[in-house]
Amino acid sequence: MSWRTVVITQHAKLSYSGRMMIVQTDSKIHSIPIEDISVLMIATTQAVITSALVAKLSQNQSKIIFVDNHYLPVSETCCYYSSSRTLESLRKQFEWDEYRKENLWTHIVAGKISNQISVIESLGINTDDLEKEADKLEFGDATNREAVVARKYFELLFGSGFKRRSDDEEECVNAALNYGYSIILSSFSRAIVANGCLTHIGIHHSNNQNEYNLASDLMEPFRPIIDLYVAVQNFTEFSRSIRMSLINLLNQEIQLNGQKMRISTAIEKHVSNCIRFLNGDLDNIEIEVDFTDEVQSYEINGHV
Repeated sequence: MSWRTVVITQHAKLSYSGRMMIVQTDSKIHSIPIEDISVLMIATTQAVITSALVAKLSQNQSKIIFVDNHYLPVSETCCYYSSSRTLESLRKQFEWDEYRKENLWTHIVAGKISNQISVIESLGINTDDLEKEADKLEFGDATNREAVVARKYFELLFGSGFKRRSDDEEECVNAALNYGYSIILSSFSRAIVANGCLTHIGIHHSNNQNEYNLASDLMEPFRPIIDLYVAVQNFTEFSRSIRMSLINLLNQEIQLNGQKMRISTAIEKHVSNCIRFLNGDLDNIEIEVDFTDEVQSYEINGHV
C-alpha cells in the first residue's frame, strides 16, 4: 500500500526509470519507489515532470498535485480507472438510496459542528451560541445549520469581521486554510477512487464544475483539524514551513470512532465506512473524530 507523501520544493526534473521516480536537482539525484508514493506534491513552479512518470503514478493510483505562484494547489490528477472500480460498484453509487444519503449527510454535519465546537472550546472561547445552533440540526440539515454555524465559528476562531473567502490568496489565514483543505480533499478523493467510486457524484454537493463533490461531502468533519492548526500558529506570512507542516499533518495521530490512528489512515477508514453505509453494507454509521489535543501538541512540540 502506498504511504509516502513526496513534496518537491525546488528546481528539479522528475522522471521514471525502472519502477522508480527519479528526482534530479541541481546537486543531487534521488530515487523513490513508485509503489511507495501516495501523493506527489509539486510545490513549486520550477519543476518539470515527464509524461512517463505521470502515467506510472496514475497507474499506481498516486495523486499528483500542482501549485501556482502563490504556492496554493490549483489542480491534481484524476485517474480514469481504479483498480477496484467495477460496473457493479458504479451501479451501486448511481442507485444510492436517498434516505441513506440524507442520513449520512446529517451525521457528517453533526460531526463537523461537534468538531468546530471542540476547536473553540480548546481555545478557551465560549461555545454557547454554537451549541444552540447545533441543537437545531434537523434530518438532512434542512435548515442549513452547517452554513449558520460556519459563519459564527470563523468569527470566533479568527476574530470579528473575519470572512472565509476561498479566492482570497493574498490574506495568509485564508491562504493557509485553502492549502490545508486542498491537501485533505486530495486524500479523500484518492480514497474514494480506491473504493471503486466516482468523486464527481456527491450526496450533498452537486456543483457541475466540481469534480470532487463526494470528497467535498465526506471531508467536512475533518476540516476543523486544519482550522485549529492554522488558528494556533499566529503567523503573518504564509511561509514554506507552514505549508510543509500542513502537508505533514496527514501523519499526525487522531482518534476515529475511539481508535487512535494517523489522519491519513482515518481518512481511508472513514471513506470506506461511508461508502459501505451508502451501499447498504452497514446498517449504522459512526463519525466521531477527536483531534484537538493532538493537533495543539503537534504545534507545541515544535514540528513546524
